[in-house]
Amino acid sequence: MGPLAHPALREALGLAGQGRQVTIEGRLTGGTRAGIERHGWPVLQAGQGQVVGIAVPLTAALSRYAAVMGLAPVPCQGQRIMGALAQGPGGVPWNPDQWPAALAAGIAGAVLTAPPDRSAAEIAQRLPMIGVWVDSQLRAAATPPAGGGIAGPKSSDSGPDWRCEARAEPYAQFFSVEEWSLSHRLHDGGWSAPLRRAGFVMGDAVVVLPWDPVRDRVLLIDQFRVAPAMRGDTQPWLLEAVAGRIDTGETPEIAARREAMEEARLPLGQLFPAVHHYPSPGAVGEFLYLYVAEADLPDDAGGVHGLDSEAEDIRSHLMPRADLARLLMAGQISNGPLAMLALWLELRADDIRRELSQG
Repeated sequence: MGPLAHPALREALGLAGQGRQVTIEGRLTGGTRAGIERHGWPVLQAGQGQVVGIAVPLTAALSRYAAVMGLAPVPCQGQRIMGALAQGPGGVPWNPDQWPAALAAGIAGAVLTAPPDRSAAEIAQRLPMIGVWVDSQLRAAATPPAGGGIAGPKSSDSGPDWRCEARAEPYAQFFSVEEWSLSHRLHDGGWSAPLRRAGFVMGDAVVVLPWDPVRDRVLLIDQFRVAPAMRGDTQPWLLEAVAGRIDTGETPEIAARREAMEEARLPLGQLFPAVHHYPSPGAVGEFLYLYVAEADLPDDAGGVHGLDSEAEDIRSHLMPRADLARLLMAGQISNGPLAMLALWLELRADDIRRELSQG
């Protein structure tokens, strides 16, 4: 019933077109994170109204999904229902039009395609990152093709340009590794032989460089980074822009403002999109949304911040924009997104000032 009976979720669970309609007395409240967070389902409240559900068999796929999502059949009015909680705090009525059905269906699909030997508890532990990845895939599908019409195979065939024959997930913790067997169209025509490729699954992230156009200074951060330390870098504390993963259900802009508050206690003004890009598309499934943000940066805007829950130890630095440019040209900026934002801001600073003065 409720979100679980939604056509998108039923299709993801292999239940499209199955079952018969039933009604339960009462109303559903809450549930805005149903299918996204474990136990995020609506509560069935006694009272006026009717809730429409679908009576379906308890399939293996539905059972596995329910185990991951913390759902269990509960007795109600002589029936056993699934998709709502029998008790819990009240809230606003559940509204299917305000519920992210495509996101929940994508997460359901990811849950069901996880390796069969992976336990429900292991999959449930990864739900936040599964949601991040599915949300990233939805953003990618909604983004117009890049490349200016230059890149890609030039085929008159309207079929797909690549196909995945098999997929495995040999590693899955906070991040995961996917291994595909695939083939793709060739530039000269025809198809490639089957290829075996692995990708590091991370999901989308946001990077934002706060800039005070009045004082013409920027705010940078530095923090310890384990990957440079693993490489043997003599300076694993990198100068960076504010950055972080885009949480499930967030927009890149909302994530930019949240990260600025978490990492620098800094409210942001207007955001200016810079160069959104894949930093290492040969093997890393990460897409970065880059912004320059208008900010007020007085002399006391620095400090040490970060979330204790994520063991963050982040120090802020105020720096004249000209000094950032000099550091970059001297080879002292080894963080790629910061380097790109510094160059972009050098080119666009006057245009941004004009835009801010006009509106």
